[in-house]
Amino acid sequence: MDARTWAQDVLRCHLCETPAPPMYCDICHIHLCKACVGEHLSDESTEHKVVPFKKRGFKPKCSKHSTQLCDLYCEQCEIPICVECVSSDKHLGHRMVGILKIVENKKEALLGNLQELENTIYPKYQKIASNILIQKAVLNENSHKLTSAIGKHGEDLHRAIDTAIEKFKSDVTENKSKQVAVLDKQEDEIKHSISEIEQNITVLKKILNSNDVNLVSYYKSRNAEFRRLPPKLSLPSPRFIPQKINKEQFYQLIGSLSALSIETEEHGHTMDSPGGESSPSDRAFIGVPRIVTEINTEYGESNELLSVSCLSDDEVWATGGDNIMRLYNLHGKLIKSIQTKSGNIPIDIAVAQSGELFYTDPEDSTVNIVKNSKIQTVIRLPGWNPCFICSTSSGGILVAMTSEDEKQAKVERYSGSIKKQTIQYDDEGQPLYSSYYHTKNICENMNLDICVADSYTDMRAVVVVNQFGKFRFTYTGIPSTTKEPFEPSGITTDSQGRILTADKNNHRIHILDQDGKFLCYINNCHLQDPYGLCVDTRDNLFVAEYNTGTIKKIQYYI
Repeated sequence: MDARTWAQDVLRCHLCETPAPPMYCDICHIHLCKACVGEHLSDESTEHKVVPFKKRGFKPKCSKHSTQLCDLYCEQCEIPICVECVSSDKHLGHRMVGILKIVENKKEALLGNLQELENTIYPKYQKIASNILIQKAVLNENSHKLTSAIGKHGEDLHRAIDTAIEKFKSDVTENKSKQVAVLDKQEDEIKHSISEIEQNITVLKKILNSNDVNLVSYYKSRNAEFRRLPPKLSLPSPRFIPQKINKEQFYQLIGSLSALSIETEEHGHTMDSPGGESSPSDRAFIGVPRIVTEINTEYGESNELLSVSCLSDDEVWATGGDNIMRLYNLHGKLIKSIQTKSGNIPIDIAVAQSGELFYTDPEDSTVNIVKNSKIQTVIRLPGWNPCFICSTSSGGILVAMTSEDEKQAKVERYSGSIKKQTIQYDDEGQPLYSSYYHTKNICENMNLDICVADSYTDMRAVVVVNQFGKFRFTYTGIPSTTKEPFEPSGITTDSQGRILTADKNNHRIHILDQDGKFLCYINNCHLQDPYGLCVDTRDNLFVAEYNTGTIKKIQYYI
């Protein structure tokens, strides 16, 4: 049974008790059957407004004239009004509509609100609530894994420290044993000499007390022998010199925890929360970037300079259009040169945390490492051309590659020769990178984001994903600020989490924050075709110029 029909059934006419009265007086607020309507209206002591039961309350009492019902609605004042209100000057010239029409329109809007809440908004909130539960479970699992890994690392460190301490103790004990053995040996020799001296003293006394000519004549003095005292031993006591480590150094020795951030999705875009620049410090840019030094290399216009990577603050590796990788100091002196294993051109190089040099050989489909001037192939990728490479904070490498038919592109993470991760598509299954060869310089930011400079014509963007391969943002240059199209080539990041990318077409460096917000240019320093980039431990920028073969060291922070 309809709820309203049931409610009507329990009601009765106010005058005759007839059940389910179909009429209602909005003024007197009583229920009436049809037979009693006339009798009720005959009471002229007050106003009456009898309406069908279903339309009761449609016309509210006027807030200005309490005895009147509002039949109209003033659109300018946005209030219900009665006939007396209409006759007053207050609503003169205002547009008025019937109150029932307004109610119908309002109810239609309310129905739309209800449908949106039920069909769209409410399910989304339910989905978010469900995702929160999933995220909590993932968070608990990841936190457990992380704390377990940290705990295991702590146990390993404790064992390593205990082993080192026991080694020190063992060395002390061994040293003591050796020194005691030396002392024991000399003590035995001294005791033997003392015994012989005592015997000689006894013999001399006997001779002196005797008149035996034979004893006197045959005696041979041994004093010259006894005068030669044994060498004095010098046994220095070893000292233990503890290495003093402050708290910051101690944490660095133990390890590091990647930057913790909370990401929120708003209007379909992903950003770190809260908004605004999220650099880890307020280190200021220098007013005008300046060239600290220039390194002239063997590379040049016919032998393009492709890549540069810091071995230290004083030495950089470079590679270009031949099969030789060269190490230079800041004075431009060639320290070392190494030819590739295959004789092919190495497209990119990267110095590992341990100091070894990685390089890619696309023609041979390999990634190689140089150890003690010897080359080993670390990764072999049949069907793929590994182009650009970077080392990671975890000690591994990231490799950007394209398929030999130039129909696919991806980034893979390796620990040694073991593949750990593949990054190729976004959440909608669309490719993250263009498939064109030679266009994907790569670096890892301090927050573990993976940044790729894709300079192919159809892309021309810096593409950034987080450490799990989830798309974060793209940067396509600042509109209408450069003469030529944005062409990101080299890319690197600094200690502030800022992303620097070389714009070869426009001879400048773009600097972004870690969320892709443009901060400033480096467009002085007479840059010509900037290509490869890297920074040293002091955040000095090294720029490899493609055609000039010059590496410029630039200071851009105060």
